[in-house]
Amino acid sequence: MKILQINGSARSEGAHSTTIANRISERLLQEHPAAQLEVLDLSVNPVRVFDEAAIQALFTPAEARTAQQQERAAHSMALVARLQQADVLVLGVPMYNFGISSQLKDWIDNVSLNQVTFRYTANGPEGLLKNKRALVGFARGGLYRGTEADTQTPYFRAWLKFVGIEDVQFVYAEGLNMGEEASQAGFAAAEQDLATALAQF
Repeated sequence: MKILQINGSARSEGAHSTTIANRISERLLQEHPAAQLEVLDLSVNPVRVFDEAAIQALFTPAEARTAQQQERAAHSMALVARLQQADVLVLGVPMYNFGISSQLKDWIDNVSLNQVTFRYTANGPEGLLKNKRALVGFARGGLYRGTEADTQTPYFRAWLKFVGIEDVQFVYAEGLNMGEEASQAGFAAAEQDLATALAQF
């Protein structure tokens, strides 16, 4: 089993979302000692912004790309290859202003490619990343789970399904900025979520 861990925080040190992602991978390795772990920390190794140049490169047929476009397309395809090779995707997701970090959004945009990780059919979109699992670890300063302010859970459920990953478990660490007691309770709740998720592996 190969695990790909994506640390989505803008912070290289002290990020609660990275702590949660590390804990998920640690527990997976305990359960599956032969598993291989690859970590991509987007604060240390950020992916390229998904801008107009990226769109032009990826929408230009490979044989017609300029050298610069070929290099830009290769950047996205290298990220896709790492995802394609993984059996389990672990995401460390902070909440920034009710959304996700720009670093994580750029990664998602770089790996969400038509005819590569999904395709459109007469019946609608079809995800091409089959037979994979995902564990999404959320770290939040406040309490959002189960409320309309939780924009992240439906976002990741929809995006992962869009690219073909339907076996998804969520781990929530919340209340982390609400005092020491609340923070401890938040991490304890995450451990409970993780135990429940691993019981289904």
